[in-house]
Amino acid sequence: MNYSAPSYPTESGDEQLLLLYRDTGDLNYLGKLYQSHSEMVYFVCLRYLQDSERSKDAVMNIFEELISKVNKQEIHSFGKWLYVLSRNHCLMQLRSAKNKQQISIDEFVEFPGSLHPDDDHEDKEQKLTSLEHCLEKLPEKQKKSIDLFFLNEKCYNEVSEITGYSLKEVKSYIQNGKRNLKNCMEGTHEQE
Repeated sequence: MNYSAPSYPTESGDEQLLLLYRDTGDLNYLGKLYQSHSEMVYFVCLRYLQDSERSKDAVMNIFEELISKVNKQEIHSFGKWLYVLSRNHCLMQLRSAKNKQQISIDEFVEFPGSLHPDDDHEDKEQKLTSLEHCLEKLPEKQKKSIDLFFLNEKCYNEVSEITGYSLKEVKSYIQNGKRNLKNCMEGTHEQE
């Protein structure tokens, strides 16, 4: 898609292409309609996502979303409707990214000595064994929350739904569990 050459769609042209698409199901009509608004969609996405590549991906995803939604809704002004659809798509992406923070096991518990790249495989195995041992020592609610959040990559809301704990409790159990794991790992390392 070309984002630099602006084309200014007309309301009547939009309505005509929309009717043609709805009557025929021909994606060429919807493609022409969307193409005339793609620059606006891109800049809406860029405003929310703050990333050019993610915005380009969002433009394509919104077109795919458009294929199913355009026939299900009454649209009086396609440009305004598409703006709202684009904004909502980006907000959902941001919300989803916020809920699914990608954190590796190395990030939530810093392995003692992990700054030394010459650590061999056995040392890593020993550290993982220590981590498993420390996980077992956690209080049940912390262990369950840590397991779901980090090892099963569930978001806070999903952990809350699965366990029945409140969102505030989940965050507290994870925070305290991380601290307890770190202390346990450091204690295990000192004993060696």
